[in-house]
Amino acid sequence: MGLYDPHASIRVRVLHHGKPAPIDRDWFKGKLAAAAQLRVPLLKGPPETATTGYRLVHGENDGLPGLVVDRYAQTCVVKIYTVAWIPHLRDALSALADIFPFKRLVLRLGRATLEQPQGLYDLDDGTVLFGPDLDGPVLFQENGLCFEADPIHGQKTGFFLDQRENRTRVEKLAAAKGILNVFAYTGGFSVYAARGGARQVASVDASAAALEAAMRNMAHNRHIPSVAAASHETVTDDAFEALDRMAKNGRRFDVVIIDPPAFAQKQNQVPQALSAYERLTRLSLGVLRPGGTLVQASCSSHVDAETFFETVHHGAARAGRSLREIKRTGHPLDHPVTFKEGTYLKCLFAIAP
Repeated sequence: MGLYDPHASIRVRVLHHGKPAPIDRDWFKGKLAAAAQLRVPLLKGPPETATTGYRLVHGENDGLPGLVVDRYAQTCVVKIYTVAWIPHLRDALSALADIFPFKRLVLRLGRATLEQPQGLYDLDDGTVLFGPDLDGPVLFQENGLCFEADPIHGQKTGFFLDQRENRTRVEKLAAAKGILNVFAYTGGFSVYAARGGARQVASVDASAAALEAAMRNMAHNRHIPSVAAASHETVTDDAFEALDRMAKNGRRFDVVIIDPPAFAQKQNQVPQALSAYERLTRLSLGVLRPGGTLVQASCSSHVDAETFFETVHHGAARAGRSLREIKRTGHPLDHPVTFKEGTYLKCLFAIAP
């Protein structure tokens, strides 16, 4: 049994197979309870390391294809990728309230759903389905750091929750270092680097609004001495142009973080994406000090991990540098992968002599 959408690229999203079962509130509650149980480890630990922002439901990988639920403290953001979910939202969200008693519920709509207004029954992207209206960003905790998310207008559901573990790895590398965070968005990596003792952090993004949020995220954590001590610079510019200009101006950093958006939304965009990844590697090494650390990620599901890592190494070779790998990383606990095509996130940590 599945959800049928005759206008979508995926016509049927399978909910259930095997022994017949009614797709009702109890069925959804069972799926949501299983998803919540998987994420219990995120809730353990003392308050000073609390995490109240994470993914509650990761679509197909949690048995609910085309549905994503992210938590930001007491606000839940539900994003649907097919209008076929609309008739089932009442049961699914009622069950969600039993599993996680949220105080606010926001609906986000994927691009494909926005192209079918006749199936949305006047629902809009960013509609607050339950609870008080939003008069600004939502604040939440991630590993004891305070961040803001914009559930109504922000990218994805307001924050890139999937990079949490990689941000922690960057924090451990940051002590007394100069850090360049490219495609910084609202400064997640930058704040972690500052807490890790970075002396200087530069955040680069094409969006001035995103960098304003990055500055606010730094301010939310100024009570932490290492964050208060770190110098934070924001650069509103195209990433490729900013890297090229910094190299020409002789700027060098100890750690360079490259976390771009998905360059390959479709299979025919893969060659172009690989070219962009290689170019980013070359440009990044142009501003990375000898012995520095390159952190480069990809969130394009159409680019497999091995091809991505090979492309990064090829870009380094073209730049006349070699890379000594520290670690290859993938999905965090709250973004489980239960089938090969569900893999999208990969990240390389490597030293460039």
